[in-house]
Amino acid sequence: MITRDTGVLAQYISDTALDPLLVEGDSLDILKSLPDECIDCAITSPPYYMKREYSGGGIGLEDTWQEYVNNLVAICAEVYRVLKPAGSFWLNIGDSYQDKSLIMVPERVAIRLTDDVGFTLRNHVVWNKLKGAPDNAKDKMRTLWESVFFLTKSPNGYFYDIDAARKPPRKAKSTKHGAVVSATGVSGVRYRRKIELSTELTDEEKSCAMRALEDMLLQVEKGEVPDFRMVIRGASRTTHGDSTKLSGRAKELAEKGFYFLKYSNKGANISDVWDIIPEDTQNRKSHYAPYPEDLVKNPIALTCPQGGIVLDPFVGTGTTCKVARDMGRRSIGIDLGREYLETAEERLCTQ
Repeated sequence: MITRDTGVLAQYISDTALDPLLVEGDSLDILKSLPDECIDCAITSPPYYMKREYSGGGIGLEDTWQEYVNNLVAICAEVYRVLKPAGSFWLNIGDSYQDKSLIMVPERVAIRLTDDVGFTLRNHVVWNKLKGAPDNAKDKMRTLWESVFFLTKSPNGYFYDIDAARKPPRKAKSTKHGAVVSATGVSGVRYRRKIELSTELTDEEKSCAMRALEDMLLQVEKGEVPDFRMVIRGASRTTHGDSTKLSGRAKELAEKGFYFLKYSNKGANISDVWDIIPEDTQNRKSHYAPYPEDLVKNPIALTCPQGGIVLDPFVGTGTTCKVARDMGRRSIGIDLGREYLETAEERLCTQ
C-alpha cells in the first residue's frame, strides 16, 4: 500500500498487519508525524552526496557536503526520536570526492550522530562488495567497500539476538592416538609442555593450570566446548592487552597465571566485515543503488524482534521492506519518488 496520508501511520503502528506500509513524501516531514518511541529498528541507505540524481529530488545534490551532512543528520535525529529505547539504527553510506580528496562523509555523519544526536556507535561494519564497477581513474585504487554503521539508541539494554547471525560452528571433536582433539586440532600436549617449562608460574599456579586444562579437555570430550585457546603468563601472546585496569583478561592472567578462550557450539559471533555482492538492478531500470537484500538480513535478525517494526526513511524500490516481510517483521518505507514506491509495491506483490 502506498499512501501520502500521515494519519495512516498511527493506525499501522497500532495494527498487526505484516504487509509493509509505503509512504510517499519527504522523509523529514513524514518522520515528524510519527509518535515517539514506536519503531524497533531502522535500516537505510540514503542517497550519497553528488553520486546520482534520483527521481523526486531530495538530499544528495546539495551545493556543499556540509549541507548534505546537516540534512542527513536532521533526518537521523528524527529516526533517533521514533526509535524505542531498545531500538537500533543501521546506516549504509558511501563516500565522495571533492578536489580529488575523499570527504570522509560516512565518518563525519557518524561523529555527528554520536556527539550531537545521542546515538551509541556499537560497530563500524565494512561491507566488502567482492566486486565493483570499473574505475577509470589512473591515479588511485578502486574502492570495493562501504561503511555500515550499527548505532543504538541506548548504550545498554538494546535488543540484540547474538545467536541469530552466527557463523556455522567448526566440526566436532575427534580422537587421535587416544587423546581428545578439538575442532582445530588442540589436544593439550602443547599447553602441558608450556606449563611445565614456565619460569613465570609458581608451582601452585602450575598445578592449578594443569587441573584447569584437564577440565577443559574433558569439556571438549563431552561436546560442551568445540574448541579453546589457553593463554599462559609469559608463554603466550595476550589477546586483550597487558593493562589490568583496562582488561579483565589481563587481571585474570596476573592473578592466576592463565586464562581460557572458549568457543561456542552455536558457532562464531558475526564479525564486522561482511562479504556481500552488490545488487544489480533486478530490472529496476530507474533505480541504480547496489543495496542488496543480504545487507538487510543480518541487521533485522540481530536487532529487530519478531513482529517488530522496521523503518527505512529512504526505501527506494523496497528492499528493506521486502526482507522485513520475508523475515516476519512489519515495516514502514518512506520515499519521495513515486515511481520507486510503485516498483516497491510491485515487488512486494509479486515476490
